[in-house]
Amino acid sequence: MNLLGHLVRFIVSALVLMFVSWLVPGFQVGGFWSAFFLALVIAIAAWIIEGIFGKRITPFGRGIVGFIVSALVIWVAQFIVTNVSTTLIGAILAALVIGIVDLFIPVKTPFEHGVTGRDGHR
Repeated sequence: MNLLGHLVRFIVSALVLMFVSWLVPGFQVGGFWSAFFLALVIAIAAWIIEGIFGKRITPFGRGIVGFIVSALVIWVAQFIVTNVSTTLIGAILAALVIGIVDLFIPVKTPFEHGVTGRDGHR
């Protein structure tokens, strides 16, 4: 994915996070830039977790483990990004809503594109 593709991905993710903030009680994002940086932190955390444990356990993975990891990443990210606050229940509800939205607006990770080596080939 090129730079423009990543930028569009983070903008869409930020808009989704702002929508989720409006919809979910206990999950608050202060504005677009906070949502943008939250999307960036979530993506970096997912990339690290996916690299260490594999696809099944990441926030982008399906199933209960991916859902729990997603909620934990959202909850921990509030301590990294300013103007973001959530309760544990808010993070769980946000992860649920984000998972539902992801069914309609899927965002691909680098691992789903098959990029595994430095040169981008399988």
